Amino acid sequence: MNFVFAPHPIASVPIAGSEQLFPVRRIFCVGRNYAEHAREMGAADQADGREPPFFFTKPADALVCGVGELPVKYPPLTKNLHHEIEMVVALGAGGENVPVDAAQSLIFGYAVGLDLTRRDIQARAKEKSHPWDMSKGFDHSAVASEINPTSACGHPRTGRIWLTVNGQLRQQGDLSEMMWKVPDIIANLSTMVRLEAGDLIYTGTPAGVGPLQIGDVLEAGVDGVGNLSARIV
Repeated sequence: MNFVFAPHPIASVPIAGSEQLFPVRRIFCVGRNYAEHAREMGAADQADGREPPFFFTKPADALVCGVGELPVKYPPLTKNLHHEIEMVVALGAGGENVPVDAAQSLIFGYAVGLDLTRRDIQARAKEKSHPWDMSKGFDHSAVASEINPTSACGHPRTGRIWLTVNGQLRQQGDLSEMMWKVPDIIANLSTMVRLEAGDLIYTGTPAGVGPLQIGDVLEAGVDGVGNLSARIV
């Protein structure tokens, strides 16, 4: 093919125990999937304890990923950058209208992720009923550890999910507290768009989200999946 300029590199995530890379197609994120976080964000309680899942996206090139301490740039136009620790699902196959009992078979592996949010921009967008895109989809807004394949970690359903900032615990929860479990998330999302191998799904964050400053060091982990380290620069 004859392009007018060289295509941009494919975003990818390293795979634990392998020299191969996981090519990223799209990044989907689930909003308010832990009840305590939903409450801290002002959502009304649902009669059955959960609201229907909703999704937003980030561009694949927003990724910062790998092993060791990852440098994450503090974005412009905000004075209130927030951390959100999440378990990330990496799909190795796709489909549309996927049944819940078939959803797990699409998963290649799992990672530890950070969904970073320009909270002040998000708040202004909510006030005006504007899209959230620029509060969620900026450069370096999706941070991820290496992917742990299901062959090594299985399919974690319970386990501690946590984050510290400069050694102080900020967020802590358990995967069992997710209102929408991973197979439900995949099945629901596949009714809206066709999923494909290479898609990442950030599955929501527990309570305790808060602000970050330049120089902050973040350590985070999901039991059975892995750990992540980052510094805001």
